[in-house]
Amino acid sequence: MNSDPADPAERGKYADRLDPELWDYIDKVNSWYPPEIVAAPIAEQRAVYDRMCVAFHQGRPAGVTTSDGVVATAAQAIPVRRYRMVGKAAAAIVVYYHGGGFVLGDLDSHDDICAEICAGTGFEVISADYRLAPEYLHPASFDDALAVFEWAAAISTLPIVLCGESAGGNLAAAVARATRQHARPAVGQVLIYPSLGGDEGGRSYIEHAEAPLLTLADIEFYRRVRSAPGQVLDDPTFSPLRDRDFSGLPPTVIVTAECDPLSSDGEAYRDRILATGGCAWWREEPRLVHSFLRARPTVPRAAEAFARIIADIGALGASDAALISPLVGEMAGRPEGGAKDRNPSAS
Repeated sequence: MNSDPADPAERGKYADRLDPELWDYIDKVNSWYPPEIVAAPIAEQRAVYDRMCVAFHQGRPAGVTTSDGVVATAAQAIPVRRYRMVGKAAAAIVVYYHGGGFVLGDLDSHDDICAEICAGTGFEVISADYRLAPEYLHPASFDDALAVFEWAAAISTLPIVLCGESAGGNLAAAVARATRQHARPAVGQVLIYPSLGGDEGGRSYIEHAEAPLLTLADIEFYRRVRSAPGQVLDDPTFSPLRDRDFSGLPPTVIVTAECDPLSSDGEAYRDRILATGGCAWWREEPRLVHSFLRARPTVPRAAEAFARIIADIGALGASDAALISPLVGEMAGRPEGGAKDRNPSAS
């Protein structure tokens, strides 16, 4: 890029809204994976993204062991990676779906995040390497995500927590919906800045349409690239927020970033679950952007947000919703924030 990323004029309204260490992270991401790369061939995008993930990888915490395997289905063998703590019996399983716009990512791209969730909770983590677009259009990624959940439920009697980031949050929500009547449904789900197919006229879509690291144009690109011909947006396996029935979903925690066009999806999903009498919490992390999990080593706000996410996963796996992390800060700068994050049992 020819522009100076450190020039406040280039940063617009976010110049002072985001902390300097977060801007350092944003600039580093853009140096690896510049916004204009979406025009490059998919193979090139993936190669650049994979190199960036290697550069950001933090290694695995001591005591975490991994094993790779496959889940056999009629369509394909789905690669999975299992994370366990040495010498410690897990009390629950986390089925994790990585982000990457349904186009990018694999078992390695979010390896350190999965390892840290394992170390932080003591739970086993199963990471799913679902099929990617555009080679495989919807519902391929959903079918793979569902198959990995069903496999996890078949091989263990431990409670299962669904967890997904960005595109993976979409898959986790779709799987939670599809398995409500399963003999062993998930005991909870944690959705991290998920893309749920919400109203693009919503608050965050308008206010943060040009946010750093994810814009409204990016969201539209990723939606198009995974869509099969004639894709119906109201399909809840494609757009979980387009569902007409939000009853029977497991206790749900949605964590979004204030400066992310997708944040309103989290608020809307929480409200739909609460309206049916379910349990849901939405936490909008202030002064953060999409993909902040990767910023956790250098950005204190991101590290603190990730610690709360790990605590939430632990609480859901232990079926102790009373331990869900409370809202931090104000909701997108609105002083009524605390009232937005409420335990439905207190309503």
